Amino acid sequence: MSAKAPGKIKNDVYEKELARLQIELIKLQEWVKETGHKVALIFEGRDAAGKGGTIKRITEAMNPRICSVVALPAPTEREQTQWYFQRYVQHLPAGGEIVIFDRSWYNRGGVERVMGFCTDKEYQEFMRSCPEFERMLVRSGIQLIKYWFSVSDDEQERRFQKRLTDPTKRWKLSPMDLESRKRWVDYSVAKDLMFSHTDIKQAPWYVVDSDVKKHARLNCISHLLSLIPYQDLTPPEITLDERPVQRGYVRPPMEDQTFVPQIHKDL
Repeated sequence: MSAKAPGKIKNDVYEKELARLQIELIKLQEWVKETGHKVALIFEGRDAAGKGGTIKRITEAMNPRICSVVALPAPTEREQTQWYFQRYVQHLPAGGEIVIFDRSWYNRGGVERVMGFCTDKEYQEFMRSCPEFERMLVRSGIQLIKYWFSVSDDEQERRFQKRLTDPTKRWKLSPMDLESRKRWVDYSVAKDLMFSHTDIKQAPWYVVDSDVKKHARLNCISHLLSLIPYQDLTPPEITLDERPVQRGYVRPPMEDQTFVPQIHKDL
């Protein structure tokens, strides 16, 4: 067994702290539901920076009717003719909801700019409009929180290489990911320009150092919890009454039902 990397959190400590934070997220969820608060979270960053893993840890214990994830595909031909922000607006939270954007309207400031999927005019208009759009969201009562996951060149390359040999992660290596691997500096320039225009006081960017995924997850969740003034609205413990005796119904024979084969029964 390989030794734990210097400065890296131990697995048991990580799992314990993650469990504690997930309980706090449930408290947050119940407070949001009760108060009608509206939260929009934006997760951006380089490919393989760890955004998806953090989102999974945030949502895995939460009610999907309250906390949902939006990960939009490439725009359709019709959407390409709409106001740029239009397809995102329909996914914004209503009262009592938390919406997590796994990539967002910032596609235009990143991948679209670097890969040439938008014109210079469209890019300049995005840079001009985005801060005003976000100020409008904040004025409407939405708490907008933006995270940028920062990963080093060496660590990103290590994760890409790992995906080549892991059949459960091969799907993450899209042609776009492979192309972005060649354009590290271009993406750096695009990110810095994007920050210079959109790091506004009403909705600042928060950078998450994600070279160590477990650290990034814990740090991000802890920071998120610190930004929302939630209270513990956990309901009192529930006592289950004794179940009444069920009479007067004869179930059909078990043989009339089609069961899934128990392939793993005797393993």
